[in-house]
Amino acid sequence: MKARICAMNPGLTVLLWACAAQLMAAEVYPTVRVRDIPEGLKMVWRQTKPEMTANSRCAAAFDNHSDIEKMSLQCSVHIKMAAEGARRAMRYCEEKRQELKIKEPCRLVVE
Repeated sequence: MKARICAMNPGLTVLLWACAAQLMAAEVYPTVRVRDIPEGLKMVWRQTKPEMTANSRCAAAFDNHSDIEKMSLQCSVHIKMAAEGARRAMRYCEEKRQELKIKEPCRLVVE
């Protein structure tokens, strides 16, 4: 029956293939909730939040909640595509993580 539906609707077939390709190409990054990041990073998040659009993304890296020297929040704010915002935020975070010698990985911040 599935083959019959696809054969009768070539437009639907193309649409389904396009959606599947997009899902397979999507990168999956680890995440952390805003409530779980250190207070210092939450302050930066709150300052940045008014400038953010639906496509903006931030990534955080920290070893613990008390060592201010070993935490970073990097954002990609003015961006047209959410996937590109995530890639850039993770790249900026990774660069800063290496600079600060943070052991824990970068994670995308989600609400």
